[in-house]
Amino acid sequence: MSTTVEKAYVTARPVNPAGLPTAYEHGGRLTAEGTTVDPILVEIVQGTLASVEMEVETAIGRTSRSPMIRDAHDFRAGIHDRQLRKLTGRSYSALVHPVARDFPLAEMAEGDVFFHNDVYESEGGIGHLPDLCVTVPVFHDGEVVAFVQAFGHHDDIGGGCPGSMPSGATSVYEEGLAVPPIKLWDKGVPNKAALRIMTRNSRMPDSLAADLDAECSACLMGARRLSELFARYGRDHIEAAFDAILDATTETYRREILAKIPDGTYVWEDYAEHDGVDAPMLHTQRITLTKVSDALADPENGRPAGPRLIIDFTGTAPQAKGPINHCGDYVGGNFLKKWLAPILRNLADTPERMAELDVNEGIVPLIEMRFPEKGTLLTPIHPGPTNARTFVILRLLGVLAGVVAKAVDGRMPADQETIRYTGVYGHDRDGNDYLMREVLGGGSGGRYYADGEDTIHVVPDSRNLPTEFTEGRFPFLVERLGLAVDSGGAGRYRGGLGYEKHIRMLKDAHFMSIADRSILACWGLKGGKAGAPFHVTIDPGGPEERDVDALADAEPIRAGQVVRIRTTGGGGWGDPLDRPYEEVERDLRWGKVSVDGARTAYGAVARLDGDGVHIDAAASDALRAEIRSARGEEPFFDRGPGYARLAGDGTNANEFDWI
Repeated sequence: MSTTVEKAYVTARPVNPAGLPTAYEHGGRLTAEGTTVDPILVEIVQGTLASVEMEVETAIGRTSRSPMIRDAHDFRAGIHDRQLRKLTGRSYSALVHPVARDFPLAEMAEGDVFFHNDVYESEGGIGHLPDLCVTVPVFHDGEVVAFVQAFGHHDDIGGGCPGSMPSGATSVYEEGLAVPPIKLWDKGVPNKAALRIMTRNSRMPDSLAADLDAECSACLMGARRLSELFARYGRDHIEAAFDAILDATTETYRREILAKIPDGTYVWEDYAEHDGVDAPMLHTQRITLTKVSDALADPENGRPAGPRLIIDFTGTAPQAKGPINHCGDYVGGNFLKKWLAPILRNLADTPERMAELDVNEGIVPLIEMRFPEKGTLLTPIHPGPTNARTFVILRLLGVLAGVVAKAVDGRMPADQETIRYTGVYGHDRDGNDYLMREVLGGGSGGRYYADGEDTIHVVPDSRNLPTEFTEGRFPFLVERLGLAVDSGGAGRYRGGLGYEKHIRMLKDAHFMSIADRSILACWGLKGGKAGAPFHVTIDPGGPEERDVDALADAEPIRAGQVVRIRTTGGGGWGDPLDRPYEEVERDLRWGKVSVDGARTAYGAVARLDGDGVHIDAAASDALRAEIRSARGEEPFFDRGPGYARLAGDGTNANEFDWI
């Protein structure tokens, strides 16, 4: 950090919405405009960055202890330059901004490790307290030149219930231990007092300590790898390559993605359905998207002239009493820009090209975000609770997809699965406390060229817990893990299916769930139908059968009872009556659609005989004609029956759902 910037930090001290100083150097170029660099070196540097990021994540996965980190892989690594710009694009990551805000770069030393998880002091990079973040500076010739960072969802950091995600929390103080940016390691020496405070506040102290050690060690290793890169090629060449990597992303998205969106203004909204405190209601998240092709340059905010997307969140609902709020309005929405941008890749010419596009800091200059005043779901006021903020930021992915779909005649996927945490806790066979929690995926939305994917996980590289591991460690049996039949939304291209999982408890325990989309379904697009919602039943078919609310902290389960979990199906794309009979027949053979589902959703009459399942084409043609003749005008988006229940006026669509 330059001397000038350091003086500004000390004397001027402008503040962000959290009341914290923000005069740290960030977002600018490392080299002058027009600086040339060997394109081969750019490829070497880009490959090395990706390799180091993957090596850091591999090390964390192999040396951590908790099921959530080691097995479910709910953690991310990222590499940032000294201007705090994210250089890697394989997945999202947190931000370095709060560390640079509180610890000037000139005062950092090799072997330092910084830590934070405080939602309100994280500049929007950390959404809830179980996400613990470690940051390691990279040095070359005694100066900070980059950062390696990792954050992951840890088992427990205190708070009102095991797992630190109390569904009825009304303040962040109920959610666990909040730690602002601190120096966790000082020149290679761990701060044992800080570690002791954190582990003392956790119900799972051993796994917390082991996971933190894994993350710190992995990031220190990553920092050494990057130092070697600087030593080999020199700082000037490496920083020129960093600028070239981000410039290439900016130009690629400008040319291949933004050019596909017609100039104009488009509005759409979607909703979270409950906050754990108030009765279920429509918690609105609205985006007004404006595409401008000839925007003027805005050097003060690092935005070049040319195409730009303006994302305005005005109309978003007030801050919820319960824990579904997300602190998004920091650093100009820097985190949200990189969180939402992967949705835009769906506009690429081919699926193969879509998979090639990275999301790094290069997309930031192309997006301008406008937030409402403080006190909304995206601009909460401390100490508003946030542990279930996924209900908001994951819904925003769908809101952006929907508003872009309106602009491009539906050439976007229908709604995807949303993350949910399910689990059980109690005492194991030896009388010790245990917590088994996992992130179960669901179906992704149908696309204009293909069906959605089954049981995907929105967190990159995440996965369900292996049955062999959970049965060996926890007192239950997994009696079924498969696809939830008929859960995918009907369409010309069907939505992906969710999970169906049956867990039989061997000892009395408690079930917990932090889930959305139990009333409102994943919406269908351009004639496609909504998918099936999330649903949990305890003791299905038994004398104590009952449905469980999607937000539950301590639902009792008795030994011998089964918990049946069905996760969301993705929305369908296009008219289901246009789906070819051979594709419906294939779904029947594969067990993805039932005979009744084929008839009611697709107008396909199936018969069973000794040769298997067959579609009666003549009967199906007649049924489809009957269904078509009975139809009225339909909205562009199908929200499923849950919307009418919460809207309260009997309507199945809002004013923005029509084209």
